[in-house]
Amino acid sequence: MTSANFVVHADAIIPVSGTENVLKKHSIVVRDGVIAALLPSSDARELRDVDHIDLPGHALMPGLVNAHGHAAMTLLRGYADDMSLAAWLNDAIWPLESRWVSPEFVRDGTDIAAAEMLLSGITTSSDMYFFPNIAAQRLRAAGLRAQIVFPVMNIPTAWADSSQAYLDKGLALRDHFKGDDLIDIGFGPHSTYTVDEAVLSRTAMLANELDAAVQIHLHETAAEVHAQVEATGERPIDLLARIGLLGPRTQCVHMTAVGNQDIATVAEYGAHVIHCPRSNMKLASGACPVKKFKDAGVNVALGTDGAASNNRLNGLAEMQAAALLAKLDSGDPTALSASESIRMATLDSARALGLDHVTGSLEPGKSADFIAVDLSEINMAPNHQVESNVVYASSGTEVTWSWVSGNNVVKNRQLQHLDIAALRDTAALWRAKLSG
Repeated sequence: MTSANFVVHADAIIPVSGTENVLKKHSIVVRDGVIAALLPSSDARELRDVDHIDLPGHALMPGLVNAHGHAAMTLLRGYADDMSLAAWLNDAIWPLESRWVSPEFVRDGTDIAAAEMLLSGITTSSDMYFFPNIAAQRLRAAGLRAQIVFPVMNIPTAWADSSQAYLDKGLALRDHFKGDDLIDIGFGPHSTYTVDEAVLSRTAMLANELDAAVQIHLHETAAEVHAQVEATGERPIDLLARIGLLGPRTQCVHMTAVGNQDIATVAEYGAHVIHCPRSNMKLASGACPVKKFKDAGVNVALGTDGAASNNRLNGLAEMQAAALLAKLDSGDPTALSASESIRMATLDSARALGLDHVTGSLEPGKSADFIAVDLSEINMAPNHQVESNVVYASSGTEVTWSWVSGNNVVKNRQLQHLDIAALRDTAALWRAKLSG
């Protein structure tokens, strides 16, 4: 652990707040896990009651916030590739999960995910998966901040045998972590095609009573929307609005199959969109119209989705993909700038999770959740613009140091709470099980 009181000196800071995009030759002062100040390095070096960490050739920025994922699914990375979403779920993923998902599966898969996320700059992650109690414990043990949205479905699984059991277990989990400094618990109704209206309405009532976050897969494909309209005469987003499940705490994941009326509805209710560009591209699900959402005033966050459909949980890579896809989808090279992409992956994602008062930007009083990105490699030369290099020139492996609530979780590219060699052995054991 780094001392509770320390200063990090770097060539540049990307605060994602304030009047300047990049502060040159500045330092971050941390006291008791909180950012105390951002100072010119010449002034910060005069401080005598702190430890000093020098990182020449680096930029400091807020830790990335992965607003949507299924951490344990790292164990299914590469298991079912190059398939449509429906075939991927129905023919490959769900049958395998029904056989193998267990507390041990979630424990081991989540540990591998935590390692990958931390090494790519993610310090906060949202997770939706079975045995969320295990995922919460493992992400916390790895040093990550996390939003856990417990699953709600009409489908029996190894974790719960009825929709009421999902809710009962999830509410008990929320009580268990109430007041925890790193873990926040919300509701995770899977989708409108796996949760019926009665259960969605019950979820809406409970979430509104508790002022809890709600995360749901929504408008992920045109086929999903078409099937809902054919069956009920109502679009999925309109169902959520009608039953009270759409609001400022609602996180709508994917939102690729949308029209102008859907965008207007999201904006009207103040809900958030979580964009998962690499997963959506790989499954050919479509592209979330980020520019249209942002033009309508909708907050758009960034998520990796699970490693089974991405296949990486890399914060820097996702940020790059989001910026490039927005330009391609809109035909506008200004659709999502490097600066906007960084904000989407940090403060906007924290806002979607209801954590922007804690993390997502480098400001005095906020938690010391930040990363150091190495700008000294040849792929960054000559480094005309720091934000441009972070988004467009990075390979996803440039994070060298990372702190969460002032605790050092990555040091000189080495994880401080997880053993990479042991995780590789664990992954090999699961490969043998799942392929047997």
